[in-house]
Amino acid sequence: MFLLKKILTALILPPTGPVLLALLGLWLSRHKSRRWQHGGLALATVALLSLVALSMPLVGNLLAAPLQPHSPIGRMQLRQAQAIVILGGGSYSAAPEYGGDTVGSATLERVRYGARLARESGLPLLVTAGAPFGGRPEAESMREVLENEYGIKVRWTEAASRDTAENASLSAPLLKAAGITRVALVSHAWHLPRAIPLFEREGIQILPAPTAFTTPSHSLVEEWLPEGMNGSREALREHLGQLYNRLKDSLP
Repeated sequence: MFLLKKILTALILPPTGPVLLALLGLWLSRHKSRRWQHGGLALATVALLSLVALSMPLVGNLLAAPLQPHSPIGRMQLRQAQAIVILGGGSYSAAPEYGGDTVGSATLERVRYGARLARESGLPLLVTAGAPFGGRPEAESMREVLENEYGIKVRWTEAASRDTAENASLSAPLLKAAGITRVALVSHAWHLPRAIPLFEREGIQILPAPTAFTTPSHSLVEEWLPEGMNGSREALREHLGQLYNRLKDSLP
């Protein structure tokens, strides 16, 4: 099921999804019927234009905006937490300058903020992320960076999970065994709306600790210039993930 979800997501999200729609449109345009020809050309045109639009930072920001409802955690909120949980966000595989797998850029953003909160609060840390496609478990890289580069001790390392749902289901027993049921959850601002319900389902009360907000550029020109689809792709992935969870919860 995990692999199937990954494959379907890759086929739906840009650039693959719009490209497949464009190819379908071009195939339909070869139909003998003028109606099908016009419809196929219209589909191909819309699909290709969507690729351009999704590569604009402005569109990525608009897609991410509704995914960022939580404000940065305050000191009073942090005092209510019993521990800090940092979710992994991807590895930098076979990094030559580090001699092997280490944390990716997204994970490093989360680790940096989690280290800051841990230093301010003195709360114990849990890191969670496995190695779904092989290599070194991401949580081990996170722990190494926190301890060796930030000087922050990690109490729990959950290194078997493959996705956010498993982050929650495998971390909850570790926390509960220590009598902890209320944590500050660190992840990207756009990821927390999907992650929070998964942890709450496991009986863990969440104090959102978002980081790496998607914010607009200071330059209006940069907002409109196509430069890549990472922002739009991540936002659409989260929207798709939330839809999947809602549909899954609605099934008997």
